[in-house]
Amino acid sequence: MFDPTAFDNMKVIVEGALYDRDLSGEIIITDRNDIINMAKMSRQFNISFSIPQGKPKAVLGKMELESKLVHLSAELLPSSHTEQLVGCLVKLYFTFDIKEVEIDYYELNTILFGIWGTSRKITLSIQHEPLQPTKREKGIITVDFERLITEDQMDDLVGMTDVMITTQQKLSEYLNK
Repeated sequence: MFDPTAFDNMKVIVEGALYDRDLSGEIIITDRNDIINMAKMSRQFNISFSIPQGKPKAVLGKMELESKLVHLSAELLPSSHTEQLVGCLVKLYFTFDIKEVEIDYYELNTILFGIWGTSRKITLSIQHEPLQPTKREKGIITVDFERLITEDQMDDLVGMTDVMITTQQKLSEYLNK
C-alpha cells in the first residue's frame, strides 16, 4: 500500500463531491479523465458536468487539477524550503455554444466577477470553426486561481463545486434570455 499524495487526496474529495451531486440528480457527469504524463512526470485530473435542464443553451463545467514534478518531489522529498510547493493547480472551465445570440461580453464579465471576485484570473475566448457549414462558435471561460491549492483548502474545493453550479446557472440564464 502506498501513501496517497496531496493530489490523490484532493482528487478523491472533488470526485466524491461531484458524484454525490450526480447521484442526487443535481448535475450530470459528462466526462472524467485521469492522466499521467510519463515524459514530464505530471498528473492531471479533470471532470466535466452539466446541469440537467430543458433549455437549449447548456453550459458545460469542467474542474481540472494538475500536479507537476516540482509538487510531487516537494511532497516526497520534504525540506524546509519546499513545503510551500506541496499541492496542485486548479483551473475551471465553462463552455457553451454561441449561435444566434447577441452577447454583451462586458455584461458577461460583470456576471463572472460578481460570482468569483476580482482576485481570480478570468479569461473568455471564442472558438470559431470557419470551415464548418454551420459556422459554429463556442465560448470558453477559464477561471484560473494562479496559485497552488493545498490539502488545507480541501473544504474550499467542495465549496468550489457549489460556485461552479451557480456559475453554470447564471450563464445559462444569461444565454437563454
